[in-house]
Amino acid sequence: MSNTFNTSTRRLVLNGVLMALTIVVTMTSKVPIPGGYGYVNLGDAVVLLAALLLGRKNGAYIGGIGSALADIFLGYLMFAPLTLITKGLEGYLCGYIYEKFPSLKASVIASIVGGIVMVTGYFIGEIFMYDLGVSLAAVWPNIMQAIAGVIVALILFGLLRNRLS
Repeated sequence: MSNTFNTSTRRLVLNGVLMALTIVVTMTSKVPIPGGYGYVNLGDAVVLLAALLLGRKNGAYIGGIGSALADIFLGYLMFAPLTLITKGLEGYLCGYIYEKFPSLKASVIASIVGGIVMVTGYFIGEIFMYDLGVSLAAVWPNIMQAIAGVIVALILFGLLRNRLS
């Protein structure tokens, strides 16, 4: 019984820390996209790391809620619903793939899929928020954000996966 409690408590604390870290990293690494439409950041690294370490459900919660809260705190309220859905799906799919095929190769594929989901989600969402031109202009910054997020997440996952189990 105490072993289960310790495991549950540990998982809850790790969830809280990673959600807070998602918010802090997103807010402190924010670089506005020229033209005033959104920003790029390194928060995806934490979203992908959380999904790989804690699985699809926790990856979805941490990615969606943590990233949406960062949008709200930074004054980008109009992006929060899109971020909640997009980053939630990013975390969910990354975690799902890694849960099904837990290997080094799968962690790379899962992270790349998560990055693709993020770029695609914002592309589609920004068409409805603004227009096709604005959405297209944000694709390259979002791709760069995804690449940076994947690289940082995989490095951190390699360092942490055996220490947190």
